[in-house]
Amino acid sequence: MLRVEEINTFYGEPHTLFDVSLEIREAEVVALLGRNGAGKTTTIRSIMGLTPPQTGRILFKEENIAGLPPYAIANRGVGFVPDNRRIFPNLTVRLNLEIARKGNGGKDGWTIEKICEHFPKLKEIQSRPGEVLSGGEQQMLTIARTLMGNPDLVLLDEPTEGLAPLMVAEVMKIVRELKEKGETILLVEQNSTLALSVSQRAYILENGRGVFSGLAEELIQNMELRQRYLGV
Repeated sequence: MLRVEEINTFYGEPHTLFDVSLEIREAEVVALLGRNGAGKTTTIRSIMGLTPPQTGRILFKEENIAGLPPYAIANRGVGFVPDNRRIFPNLTVRLNLEIARKGNGGKDGWTIEKICEHFPKLKEIQSRPGEVLSGGEQQMLTIARTLMGNPDLVLLDEPTEGLAPLMVAEVMKIVRELKEKGETILLVEQNSTLALSVSQRAYILENGRGVFSGLAEELIQNMELRQRYLGV
């Protein structure tokens, strides 16, 4: 579904990503791992068009989307769950969801009713404004809002960052349910143990360069490799 081919991305003068490549197949969860500053979020931003790469290709359903504006990439079926959430604080939970609706949901698509089934907590608080939600509730809402656009691919950036352990468990339960439902997800997550537990394959970045590509199970079993590239 997605193939990133040797992209090079810059923030102004600094060269941030160096020939980064990865691919995601349909109905697959792929983890993108690395220490802080490794280039994980920049990779997602490059895919989404927020920080376009200067060289390389990003093929989504065989179309090169590198350099397209973010709204055009979203309209092609890429959903983005940012690490800073960015919900509408003055709107209720339900209105946050309604405003993101795209398509009618179809047989297997996302509707308000299906969101309430998979996110029972949001059903309970649907009349509350976004500004009074806890961090975990905001994260659930951000994920649900993205799903309301019925994307073919979800870019999920640091979904558990800053959350209490109980809410981390809730958010990861949702990610597992999405995996079981057949959603295609690129998951950036600082907690490699959590990320690998829900992923089929994984990539590791270090200093903006790819240093590992393989099965998640292979990385789970290779403690030496995890310590070398992911250990604090």
